[in-house]
Amino acid sequence: MRLPRTIVAVLALPLAALVVIACTRDSTTYRSIPAVAAPQRLPYDVRPLLHPPKKYFGVSRPHAPHSMEPVHAWARAIGKQPNLIVDYAAWGDGFDATGMRNAWNAGALPVVSWEPHDTTLTRIADGASDNYVRNFATAVRTLNTPIAISFADEMNGDWEKWGTTETTPQEYVKAWRHIHRVFEDVGATNVIWTWSPNIIKPGTRTDLSPYYPGNRYVDWVGLIGYFTDWDPHSFDGLFGSTLTEIDRFSREPRILLETGAMPGRHRKGDLRALFNGVTAARSIVGFAWFDHHKSRADWRLATNPQDVAEFRRLAANDLYGFDVRRVG
Repeated sequence: MRLPRTIVAVLALPLAALVVIACTRDSTTYRSIPAVAAPQRLPYDVRPLLHPPKKYFGVSRPHAPHSMEPVHAWARAIGKQPNLIVDYAAWGDGFDATGMRNAWNAGALPVVSWEPHDTTLTRIADGASDNYVRNFATAVRTLNTPIAISFADEMNGDWEKWGTTETTPQEYVKAWRHIHRVFEDVGATNVIWTWSPNIIKPGTRTDLSPYYPGNRYVDWVGLIGYFTDWDPHSFDGLFGSTLTEIDRFSREPRILLETGAMPGRHRKGDLRALFNGVTAARSIVGFAWFDHHKSRADWRLATNPQDVAEFRRLAANDLYGFDVRRVG
């Protein structure tokens, strides 16, 4: 059973009394005066954001949200301000409080995809990085605005160091739970913990449950999947197998944390499939478009003005987008 976030945070607060040192004008004698510390703000309650009244409408762009200009430029092109901004941080990077604050001040929930390069999940689980994790968590708690964290995404693939070729599901789960406990220990409960597997091959069945840290440690299931020339061009065809598999062991809200459509003759239809599928699925709370140029494909919408126009038309649906600061 999960304790309420506010209870966990209060239990984590220091109980030591403060002492104020005062001095009189006519004496060099100092005296200690007991004082009551001003109460620390409770951690932001993220629970209302887990099941929002509308759908999240997000994007990932280079340099955002530390700089918001890439987001504003994208918003001008598609006619709507995104309310979810995905950023990527390597293990060892400091917490980008400026970027997180920029996103929040723009009415968007920031997401940190935390990628454990240059270490192993076993070392993380055994506490070798605890000072780093604790400092990161303390910075998150100090900022005290909601953020989502996706740790070691695509763990069920073989292309990442923390994936299937070099680590086991048990190591992955142990590392996830350890990080989660460190955050709770410092009272950083203003986090939406987002477990993000890559979609399984369409039309197949793969057991993802060994990688699942458990409902106690997960708030969102953040799927990663793209429309490509060699995959189905329907929402159910692309995501259906994975959603069915996850239904076996989790009822947490789903979000497409990283998605896109390969440029070409199928793209307009893929965009319609994406929006229609997310719109129809009550369990899916939104999506984030991966607007980057990578070696496999140029996922940026701007590669084709007609695609931008179609995306703009679909995004005009009032179901997409809301100011996250007004939820709750």
